[in-house]
Amino acid sequence: MAKLIGPWITSGDTTIVDSAKKHELGTRAFDANGNEYIYLTGVASTVAGYYVTFDEAHLTTLAVANGKGRVAVAMAAIIADTYGWYQIYGNHATTYCSTPITDNAQLYLSATPGQVAGDDVAGDFIVGALARSATITPGTATLTVELNYPVVHDAAID
Repeated sequence: MAKLIGPWITSGDTTIVDSAKKHELGTRAFDANGNEYIYLTGVASTVAGYYVTFDEAHLTTLAVANGKGRVAVAMAAIIADTYGWYQIYGNHATTYCSTPITDNAQLYLSATPGQVAGDDVAGDFIVGALARSATITPGTATLTVELNYPVVHDAAID
């Protein structure tokens, strides 16, 4: 659980899910370790560690193969009709993956909603997300990822 420190948020808990909007959508805040978070809407079936894409209105969709847009990682089970914090920068240690991933691997969107994969899938490369640990047990929240304002374009890069 990270505690937010600003610049506009004086304190807060990134794992709290709000049933009513507490901040303007798109508000950003940092924790004491320099990790950055953004306040967004929730989407059905989200659990902590799931990836979403979000649009200019800050509406989220569970990330899935062929998705497009900015990418963030849910800090809690921020389901439909709720609001909460998603990480967009720094180290995140509870990422779900659908395939085994090696340390320092590039990450890709997966056919499993909300999860990432280590398989090279044309168009699904997540720019700004890199595995910083290895996992051999797909479907568990064991992968540590370094985030740097991730985005996916659904365009082949190789």
